[in-house]
Amino acid sequence: MFSRLLKLFAGSLLLACCWFRTAPALAKQPIPGGQDPGLNQLNLDVKTSRVEIYIKGPDGKPMEGVVQVTLVNLAGQAYRQATAKAGVARFGDVAATQYKVLVAAPGFERETREVDAEVKNPATVTILLRPMSTEDASLTAGLEALPPKAQKELGKSLAALHASNLVEARSHLESANKIAPNRAEVNYLFGLCSWQSKDFTAAKSYWTRTLELNPKHFLALLFLGQTLLGEDKAAEALPYLQRAVETEPTSWRAHAFLANAELRQDSMDDAIQHAERALELGHSQAESVQPFLAGALARRGDKARAVALLQSYLKDHPADAEAKKQLESMLTAPVLSGAAGSEGTSVGFTDSAMLGAGSLPEISNWLPPDIDEKVPAVEAGTACKIDDVLRATGKRIEEFIANVDRFAATESLKHENINKWGLPSSPEARKFDYLVSIREVKKGVLNVEEFRTIGSVAGEFPDGIQTNGLPSMVLIFHPYNLGSFDLTCEGLARWNGGLAWQVHFRQRADKPNAILKYRLGAMGRSVGVPLKGRAWIAAETYQIVRLEAQMIAPLPEIRLAADYAAIEYGPVHFRERNLDMWLPKSAEVYSDWRGRRFHRRHSFSNYMLFSVDDQQHISLPKIAEETPPRAAPEAVKPNP
Repeated sequence: MFSRLLKLFAGSLLLACCWFRTAPALAKQPIPGGQDPGLNQLNLDVKTSRVEIYIKGPDGKPMEGVVQVTLVNLAGQAYRQATAKAGVARFGDVAATQYKVLVAAPGFERETREVDAEVKNPATVTILLRPMSTEDASLTAGLEALPPKAQKELGKSLAALHASNLVEARSHLESANKIAPNRAEVNYLFGLCSWQSKDFTAAKSYWTRTLELNPKHFLALLFLGQTLLGEDKAAEALPYLQRAVETEPTSWRAHAFLANAELRQDSMDDAIQHAERALELGHSQAESVQPFLAGALARRGDKARAVALLQSYLKDHPADAEAKKQLESMLTAPVLSGAAGSEGTSVGFTDSAMLGAGSLPEISNWLPPDIDEKVPAVEAGTACKIDDVLRATGKRIEEFIANVDRFAATESLKHENINKWGLPSSPEARKFDYLVSIREVKKGVLNVEEFRTIGSVAGEFPDGIQTNGLPSMVLIFHPYNLGSFDLTCEGLARWNGGLAWQVHFRQRADKPNAILKYRLGAMGRSVGVPLKGRAWIAAETYQIVRLEAQMIAPLPEIRLAADYAAIEYGPVHFRERNLDMWLPKSAEVYSDWRGRRFHRRHSFSNYMLFSVDDQQHISLPKIAEETPPRAAPEAVKPNP
């Protein structure tokens, strides 16, 4: 099966004298020769399962109409989504573990059930939908529960909003409202359209209506609170922002706005508490909160800490004239009596900069939310020592490099083009013979190579854009690369029935970027893409079980507007060497490059390891025990 891949790979070894990079890149690069550990026979065991969801109406009959079904993993992330047909939703080739099933249908209560795909195959669950009460009949379960025609109109409206074509946006919203009247999502977007038109009275009216339909609509709560703050109506904004924090307690923006409202109400301690929480949750995205927090601390009388915070902020933002003025005022101002009777400092401070935190991200109906918008839930009161976690994880990555060397797999791909309205095309499926080499070619120098074939020819991706680099994302945590990232341990999270350390990473601006690159043409230049993301690291084994990464900001010079990947890893057991390796099992990839958008799902199976000896002979693994024996092809020797 893999002989053609091995011939292709052997040829690449002749390029050993060419250049290398210190970390993997998207562009294909030559692999130098060298001594490799020998490897004989190997077997594997990758466990997957199926899940079948049966949805019935109140009369006990299979549900007709639009019913959206979502599988959510134990970390709270959406894993798969489908529209039920004749009351049945089937998910094939899923990781054999436990899931939460979410079912949403217009006019019915949202239902949640647990299903265990680790014990049964297929794992089945039957869900009986309940109609909403008269009081709640107009509640929406969200965008995914809208009829397809309404979703299409909302997609067109979002595209028009992003292009600031407000007349067209409103026209599509009116069409969506006719198809699906009294829906929270439609009213929310009407409010956003009015807000962009600076008709704040209409915007507040629409968002108030949104909250009547869905009292926990987070963005409506946030926008309504922000708008009222902008009108200097902190007392009115406060309850909306408190509800926003209750709805999304790990949203840094919600805490930042609430801190602003609390300060305007002279609740100094509460303002400082929420500002500190915003900084803790938002990482570098929440940097605009630092001058606000410094001002609040100074008002409370903590001048030393306020000065230190501002000085630290200005090291990274030397061009912020307002922060410089604030620091100068703080250093020269006399100590006065604070508003609450405590010692304060008169610093001429205003909180107008905090409204900058309200420049909320654009809404997308096809991209996952920004990684830094909120932090996934972690266990309360659990201390995390980031240095210890990184040290143990680094050892696992070094073992990965030493043991894996080269591996082959079967890669299944499902590709969807996304149109300008955010709606997917019919999926296209392909299957590749997939070969990867990850090697340390010399001290401090790692190199990655990927090959794909279909039959006897090189495999081509739909739309002419390859997805490379998925196996190498874990090398962010290799000791060679740790210095290029700011890393923070957010706590201990629950993952697939176990516990995992949740670690946030972000590319440092002063360090070279070599993890992810886009190559412009087969022989064109490569452009590095700075990354941020989050990894879940098993608390017992320190293996990476999931990793999410996205570009920090768009790159207009190459017209890259979005790049996001979520990769799940699992153990693959090679019996002959009695070796368990954690390798990619599936990946979700989203991209918007040069105006072409797509979503891809990759899944990997049939893993095999092999080695290349010092004479450049490639040793093929023997057939797994479960398969009837057959003659293995001869090892390939490159031409001199």
